[in-house]
Amino acid sequence: MTGFLQARTFEEGTEVTENQSLFRIEPAQFEADVERRKAELASAQATLENAKIQLGRARELARTQAGPQARVDDAQAAERQADAQVQSAQAALRQAEINLGYTDIRAPLAGKIGRSIFTVGAVVGPDSGALATIVSQDPMRVAFPISVREGFAIRDRLGAGAGPNDVQVRIKLPDGSDYPHLGKIDFVDSQVDRATDTVLVRATLANPMKRQGSGNERDLIDGAIVTVRLEGREPALVVTIPRSALLVDQQGPYVFVVDKESRGQIRRVRLGQSTAEIVAIESGLEPGETVVVEGIQRIRPGQPVQAAPVTPAVRQERLPR
Repeated sequence: MTGFLQARTFEEGTEVTENQSLFRIEPAQFEADVERRKAELASAQATLENAKIQLGRARELARTQAGPQARVDDAQAAERQADAQVQSAQAALRQAEINLGYTDIRAPLAGKIGRSIFTVGAVVGPDSGALATIVSQDPMRVAFPISVREGFAIRDRLGAGAGPNDVQVRIKLPDGSDYPHLGKIDFVDSQVDRATDTVLVRATLANPMKRQGSGNERDLIDGAIVTVRLEGREPALVVTIPRSALLVDQQGPYVFVVDKESRGQIRRVRLGQSTAEIVAIESGLEPGETVVVEGIQRIRPGQPVQAAPVTPAVRQERLPR
């Protein structure tokens, strides 16, 4: 259907509700088409009624042997043809009513609507493309790739039988601030992107309104780039040390520990996840062991160490999973 755009009934850049009227196309030609189809249906119904009467008469004459059977057959065929014409007219009327309904263009979903592509008075039709774009606001979906290696590592950390419901999603906004609402994974692609060796994952997050206004502000905006962090629903307990206690040489990372004889000893460690201030130790240290944090430049392996407790200088924080 093609027609002139009569009105735009929304404000660009605001949020609209589902089924809200957005555009109106001039309905006059479509209303006229509906009336024409109604007249065609009435004519077809009258023809059908007459065909039924003629069929009844032909059958009565045939019953009294006053008319030939061929007349009955012709009347019956005419009745069936008239019935088909009625059905065709009904379908044409229904199509005309549907076209008339399309002159009032309504929002298929709730969300934030962008600018109007066409102005009032423009001719629009099936080949015109989108009149405006609506983006669903709450919830919002975040899509991100993870490498196959990371996927296996997450699975191993969570344990056998773990699935997407055992992972929660945290994001950082483009300005670096933490988004307060947790996300839930609702889709994991079934194929690996061979070019990047990654799997596409999608999560859903609440995106509530921060403030009512002309734009109805929310934190998440469609198309924005955010930083995603995956965490297990139940935190894993790991040994952590301050970054200041970690040393690295050609053989890899190590720390100085104090043994039972109060001597400093080198201990090779394998590192896990880390932040700017602390490092998780996957292997090499046991809970309760004493690690040298200060003065490690003066220690030599096997040298006596006078250890004293230090006050933690870092706050407790959750390591990324």
